[in-house]
Amino acid sequence: MKTFVIFFIFTLSLVFPLSAQTEYLPTKENLEARKQFANDRFGIFIHWGIYSTYAQGEWYLQDGKLNKDEYAKAATCFFPIRFNAHEWVKAIKNAGAKYICFTSRHHDGFSMFKTAASSYNIVDGTPFKRDIVGELSQACHDEGINMHIYYSLLDWYRDDYPIGSTGHDTGRKGDKVDYNSYFNFMKEQIKELLTHYGPIRALWFDGYWDHLGDKTPFDWRMPELYQYIHTINPACLIGNNHHLKPITGEDFQMFERDLPGENTAGMSGQEVSKLPLEMCQTMNGMWGYKVADLNYKSLKELIQLLVKCAGKGSNLLLNIGPRPDGELPDMALNRLKEIGEWMKLNGETIYGTEAGDIPEQSWGISTKKGNKLYLHVLSLKGNILEVSMKAKVTHAIDFATKKELHFSISKKTGTISIQLTKEPTSIDYIIELTKK
Repeated sequence: MKTFVIFFIFTLSLVFPLSAQTEYLPTKENLEARKQFANDRFGIFIHWGIYSTYAQGEWYLQDGKLNKDEYAKAATCFFPIRFNAHEWVKAIKNAGAKYICFTSRHHDGFSMFKTAASSYNIVDGTPFKRDIVGELSQACHDEGINMHIYYSLLDWYRDDYPIGSTGHDTGRKGDKVDYNSYFNFMKEQIKELLTHYGPIRALWFDGYWDHLGDKTPFDWRMPELYQYIHTINPACLIGNNHHLKPITGEDFQMFERDLPGENTAGMSGQEVSKLPLEMCQTMNGMWGYKVADLNYKSLKELIQLLVKCAGKGSNLLLNIGPRPDGELPDMALNRLKEIGEWMKLNGETIYGTEAGDIPEQSWGISTKKGNKLYLHVLSLKGNILEVSMKAKVTHAIDFATKKELHFSISKKTGTISIQLTKEPTSIDYIIELTKK
């Protein structure tokens, strides 16, 4: 995951000649997977690798300015004795999440699955010798949770990867740079991931931005890679965290640390497409485990973020960085439990919804499903809510108590005034409107 701001962004047409693109027509199965993905609204991101042994986050090889071969020695002592895939998945499922996205290989180049393409992997390179992706995908299958795979396009470890402008050289042999070799390596690993681990609903790419600041435009050959993936599994959804508008062949659009259309973190702000949307955000500060990072967001912050995502027609992919012993941090488990309790009561207003008729307001946001419009009141002074909308409203109820709320409609302006029983003090006071 990227942790800094890109200052130099080349246009997509420079990075990718139009002549290299071919028309992409998603299959019926792919379109159905997109619909299912959009209905889920809530997933859990998991950043885990040998970097957790250093407890300094997933960028420690770069941020610590380490030599890649010295860093790689962490693999020899990586033995997460407390890892239990089924316990992870059950906790995540009970939180109300519908899918998991797991880092199969991050920027440090270490693979968390058994691969014939490199011995630098969890089975061949550690004393643990267990396939994390395999165990996690099986647990997801058993619990009815969809599995997504994160895969890094850049690699700070391999000598054949042509390092971009975003980081220092970690001690690789520069005379061995060969993108054709590296591209074929990626294809081999991606084929393994799509064919060895049951149904993988989506591939989540990261690292494309490594070359966006290059003086000479770099051709990642993304349409070629995407076509290869869809040849193996036409239904597999493809997303790429490149911070640009979608590239031909992509099936969903992602936004890092920001709601679609916003750019408070400096890594988004790109045009919002009509593809299914997903925002990714951390529970605390880092993506990977950092021992000093106990800056966990409150339940209120997380619920209101989830609500705002749904109100903008987007999923929330909420990240956890497991400890090196294989357990999810205690505070993360507490947040999962709290979110699950809220979702059991209010999930109807999130799952399977679309962006509501009323865009984000000072008081909150709306979601909709069929003839139901849910007003998510996140901040309101007083007990009168006024909204403007074209549709005729026949009923207004307090979603929590199911009690009818009195409302009136101005004949002059069409504004609806809804009288609440009291000034809202909850994380999310939900009003259910029935539209005619």
